[in-house]
Amino acid sequence: MRTRPVLLSGVVLAASAMSGLAAQASPICIKERTPFALSHDTVKWTMSIAPGAECIQGLRWSYMQIFKVSVVSGPSRGQLAVVGSGFRYSAEAEAPGSDKFTLLISGKNRQVAGTSTLEVEVNPQ
Repeated sequence: MRTRPVLLSGVVLAASAMSGLAAQASPICIKERTPFALSHDTVKWTMSIAPGAECIQGLRWSYMQIFKVSVVSGPSRGQLAVVGSGFRYSAEAEAPGSDKFTLLISGKNRQVAGTSTLEVEVNPQ
C-alpha cells in the first residue's frame, strides 16, 4: 500500500514535466479564412507573418472530408510543407518580403466530392 502514493506522485511529476514540452500553437496568421466549398471554386486568403516565424493552418471545416492537399505553385521566399489536411509555411528571416503560393484541395463537402483552389498571399508583419 505504501508504494501506491509513491508511484502516483512519480506519474504526476512525469506528467507535469511533459507539459512543459507540449507543442505550441502558431499565432493566428490568417485572420479571416473565407471558406472554400470544394465545388471547383477558387478562394484567396491573406497571411500576415513575422520574418523567421511559421504558420500552421488546418484546411478542414467541420462538415468536410479532405482527401488530398497538393501544391500547385510553391512560395518563392519561404518554405511550404503540406501536413495532413493543412500546411505549414515558414517565412524567411534574412530577406522578409511578400510571397504567395497556391494549393489544390480535394475532398467531400457534405458528401459531394470536388476540389478547391486556395491562393495564399503572404505579407510580412
